[in-house]
Amino acid sequence: MQILKFFMLLLIFISSTLIGKCISKKYAYRLEELEEIKSILNVFKSKIRFTYEPIPEIFKEISNKAKANIGDIFKKAEENMRYLSAGEAWEKAVKTSETNLTKEDTNVLLMLSKMLGQTDVEGQISQIEITRRIFRKTNKRSTERKKIKMKNYIVGLEQQ
Repeated sequence: MQILKFFMLLLIFISSTLIGKCISKKYAYRLEELEEIKSILNVFKSKIRFTYEPIPEIFKEISNKAKANIGDIFKKAEENMRYLSAGEAWEKAVKTSETNLTKEDTNVLLMLSKMLGQTDVEGQISQIEITRRIFRKTNKRSTERKKIKMKNYIVGLEQQ
């Protein structure tokens, strides 16, 4: 009977540890994706401002340079632009892409679709810059939250 209890406790401990590691990896991946978005949006802004390339070409170029999940958004947006407007293509790509971003992060990316292809160059650039600023703040908060959670986790381990 004691062996069964010990085995159950061990199983609970191992599964809790694995769940915790999965959650912490998701936080880490989200932070990486937020950083990637910030840098990619900067490239996007520069391309619109200085090259005057069509948006589908910019999306294609960015999708080739960006890391997996974020690059996938730009790739899908470029493909969607064959039959949708820039804003609609972006919105569909953001909604259908698999990322580690939260719903709040996704909503910020969706805000970009309202101005994309609808306004002049300066309007699009200002919307991209607003989106970048929001992600900068989000990234800062997420990093602080991660530090606090890690500190609490370490303190919890020390108390045991």
